[in-house]
Amino acid sequence: MDSSTHKLYHIDGMHSRNHLDSFFSGKEDMVFGDDCLKFPMANLHYCLISDHIRGNLLIDASLGSIVHHLYSVSEFFKEIAILKFNEQCIMEVSRWLHNCTGAFDWKHASGFVAGLEGKSDQHEDIEMRLKSSMKQVLKCNFEQENITSPVELPLADCVVSCFLLDAISKNEEEYMKNMEKIVKLLKPGGHLLLLSVINKTYMTVGGERFNFLKHDESLVRNSLDKLGLAIDYFSWQKRRNVSDLTNYKAVMFIAAHKGE
Repeated sequence: MDSSTHKLYHIDGMHSRNHLDSFFSGKEDMVFGDDCLKFPMANLHYCLISDHIRGNLLIDASLGSIVHHLYSVSEFFKEIAILKFNEQCIMEVSRWLHNCTGAFDWKHASGFVAGLEGKSDQHEDIEMRLKSSMKQVLKCNFEQENITSPVELPLADCVVSCFLLDAISKNEEEYMKNMEKIVKLLKPGGHLLLLSVINKTYMTVGGERFNFLKHDESLVRNSLDKLGLAIDYFSWQKRRNVSDLTNYKAVMFIAAHKGE
């Protein structure tokens, strides 16, 4: 299929629950568990512990309505602000945050992080820890100078972005501009924790195919270097599933810090 016919996540919207069910659920037959769930959580946990990354404010700008990658983060930051492109994703996160009937069940993710932290019997505490640290769920627009306008967020100690830049960038020039928008959210010396996919061109959600920017590791590294960020940690995992819902070669995690 011609990529020009693919939908754009940030413009056309995406069914947030179908996205979660297809790529992030705890079902036994969910083939993306290693790449979409365990890889992000394990690398974030390792990086936060090893590099002593912590602070007051963390901003998360990630794809869809995912929150699993933030369980470890919530131990090291007092406040988390979540940025989403559309109201459906905001409603999905809010439904989970306020324990509403029909909310997506993330217990498989909190249980995994509890194991990483050596607290296997405390996954409910970890669930509550994340919810209590999530202070704002805001709509964002990367076409604006202040992407959270009219809300003015303070500069963050850390920004986490999970699979988002690949989905909202149509070409390498746009990728650079979007990366710059995220970096501007950081205070000097702040950390960027970035999850990305290599050589991915599409993702299918609810029968609709969404465009992704095909790129390799060098685009990410070059973008960070041009924006004055130094890479502290890098991890790469070859694709471990078989599914025609998406195509990619590998998943990648990079931790970097902004110059003082």
